[in-house]
Amino acid sequence: MGMTTTKKIMLGVGVAGGALLAAWLLTGDRKTKTKEFVAKKAEVLKRSLKKQPKVYDDSEVHYV
Repeated sequence: MGMTTTKKIMLGVGVAGGALLAAWLLTGDRKTKTKEFVAKKAEVLKRSLKKQPKVYDDSEVHYV
């Protein structure tokens, strides 16, 4: 199964739009603001991906 022409065009438009947005964000004053924003979001993501220590919850009552 191949991609239809419409899907190829839409993919191309999406890629081109992303490239234009990246170019716009990385020019002039926006460059430093964009870098700070990306760095802050990367730090948040890195913290959230760190393994959380597993806590054993033994609050249930066990009868023998």
